[in-house]
Amino acid sequence: MRNNKNFSILFYITSILFYLAAIICFAGADRKSMGVVWLCLGSTFLCLGASRLKKSKENGDKKSEKK
Repeated sequence: MRNNKNFSILFYITSILFYLAAIICFAGADRKSMGVVWLCLGSTFLCLGASRLKKSKENGDKKSEKK
């Protein structure tokens, strides 16, 4: 259970970094299409972190019911 929480935190940190890269690409005048790619990757990792956290909470509820 703790391992899933650690992975979800890493996914959230990764999504923040991708969002920062997208902001930097949008602020620059040269390659705005690459900013869209970073934005999509950030959103993907945000969804992965949320689903991993939900899975760990569901597993935690199932383990507490068994006790």
